[in-house]
Amino acid sequence: MPGARLPVAAPPPASGAWQEGDPAGRRRWVRLPAPLPLEAGGALPDVRIAYETWGRPAPDGSNAVLVLHALTGDSHVAGPAGPGHPTTGWWDALVGPGRALDTDRWFVVAPNVLGGCQGSTGPASYREYGEDGEYGEDAENPAGPAGRDDRGGRGGSTARWGGAFPFLTTRDQVEAEAAVADHLGIGRWALVLGGSMGGMRALEWAVGRPERCAALLVLASTAEASAEQIAWAGVQLHAIRADPRWRGGDYHEAGPGGGPHRGLGTARRLAHVTYRSEAELASRFGRAPQDTEHPWRGGRYRVESYLDHHADKLARRFDAGSYVVLTEAMNSHDIGRGRGGTESALRRVRARTLVAGVDSDRLYPLAQQRRLADGIPGADRLRTIESPYGHDGFLIETEQVAALVRELTG
Repeated sequence: MPGARLPVAAPPPASGAWQEGDPAGRRRWVRLPAPLPLEAGGALPDVRIAYETWGRPAPDGSNAVLVLHALTGDSHVAGPAGPGHPTTGWWDALVGPGRALDTDRWFVVAPNVLGGCQGSTGPASYREYGEDGEYGEDAENPAGPAGRDDRGGRGGSTARWGGAFPFLTTRDQVEAEAAVADHLGIGRWALVLGGSMGGMRALEWAVGRPERCAALLVLASTAEASAEQIAWAGVQLHAIRADPRWRGGDYHEAGPGGGPHRGLGTARRLAHVTYRSEAELASRFGRAPQDTEHPWRGGRYRVESYLDHHADKLARRFDAGSYVVLTEAMNSHDIGRGRGGTESALRRVRARTLVAGVDSDRLYPLAQQRRLADGIPGADRLRTIESPYGHDGFLIETEQVAALVRELTG
């Protein structure tokens, strides 16, 4: 009947995070040998970073490439969906034999960011308490790098980090990624690349560890989060925290439908609008109603159905706590903090550098990438990805991104 909606799908899990006991897929883990000091103070103990690799490392590690994902990405850059990996690789067209990141030549490494929810330590992870109820660096983890053990070590108990997970910055995340590089014996990356949040971390690598980056590709990113970007993110954070099922971040043991998926869904809807361009939404959806639904009688427009779809997908593969932690880390991003300002920080970069933006990006406009290109020595000029898709163009326009990779790598 006109105006009627399709049957409601099964409720999403409390968290879409990868869980201990789930299939590992292609993931491997590095466990940091000591607690990770945090820029905001304190230290994060028992840090584990999940990562994936493609290709083989050269004996001296000189062919290693670091690929850094955006907010809701993960380590699964390439390859099909399957056990442990709910989606296909998010840059699948770039990685593999004969592709821009040719795995017959390059050893490609992609970590899941610290604070994420696809295998790395984050709010959905278990922490262990000793008998005194405190979590410390001497706590044991009998289950190993990807396991849960209800004994909790030394007679204690296990619990999720949840709302107690500490504040992270981009620099903390790169510090953890450096431990992965050390574990793999990589002293210097042949190339570091990433877009959006991944671009923030790529830039932090090149500024904070210039001797470890031979080449740099920054896509659709910025030297510092702007007031407008923080504002958009702040509304998303408010939506999640206003969900009654947020419970201060301690919702992970709730059953299906018991997590803050409504708040997370609202955050995703808002974010996705900023990821796309007005022109693309207009040409793709216009004012058309969704199938037989009538917006005047309780139905939706097609564009609303599109946003509903993306909200539901994210709730089934992501964690609201990670969304909060990573969004706050992005808001904290400021490459010039403690380094004499942005221009002074950018002059530290020694890598061969290309900076590119998307011409229709309204979230990370080209002026932000132009500032990077102007400030990084040897960055040449700003490169522009032509796309109707807005910010998401750095993920979609893989042929143009491939051309930039080839330009840097020869």
